[in-house]
Amino acid sequence: MCAVYSPTVNQDWVQSTFGLVLPSPVLPAAAKEVYPGYQGPIVVRSQRDGRTALGLANFGLIPPWARDNKIARHTYNARLETVDSKPSYRDAWRHAHWAIVLADAFYEPCYETGRAVRWQIALANGEPMGIAGLWQRWREPKTDQVVASFTMLTINADGHPLMSRLHKPDDEKRTPVVLAQASFEGWLSAGVQDARQYLSLAQMPELVGHPLEIPAK
Repeated sequence: MCAVYSPTVNQDWVQSTFGLVLPSPVLPAAAKEVYPGYQGPIVVRSQRDGRTALGLANFGLIPPWARDNKIARHTYNARLETVDSKPSYRDAWRHAHWAIVLADAFYEPCYETGRAVRWQIALANGEPMGIAGLWQRWREPKTDQVVASFTMLTINADGHPLMSRLHKPDDEKRTPVVLAQASFEGWLSAGVQDARQYLSLAQMPELVGHPLEIPAK
């Protein structure tokens, strides 16, 4: 599961990949990482006119029926196995609200030393990554303000050479679905029936990871 990531600020890559421009600033001046409840940049496609757009949305999907935004503390990752049936996500899935979460890296704990060591996960080619997600609109009951939010889609990572090493030894191994760049267009335009073909370990590009602290000897 992924609860924190670094959003990309690589304007050249975003421009060349999507023909879009990142909002400025992507994060508040003092922040470098996105946590649940923070905003991060996502790319979506309008089903009405087919237009691709980029904007900031809250990390942690808020379903239309939510009374407040506190649910976002628990909805930042959606399991692909149950995303179409879970009340928090099924509306976004059924309406094909696909998103691409723009990131430079995400972070997970590794316990191979016997304690939690924070690892950074990034693409092996050094480019920014696009993580498959769902987005949703929610109307704040008191203010009537419309809030955009998103979740990352996750899959089992038992067969992944890197992601299977992370998290506690007895925990299920999970990974966000990192999309191959060649799949960006297909994912954004996919119908509900064919969306899952983009969401597998087999299609994910190569990832590399390294610890952000030196484990004690």
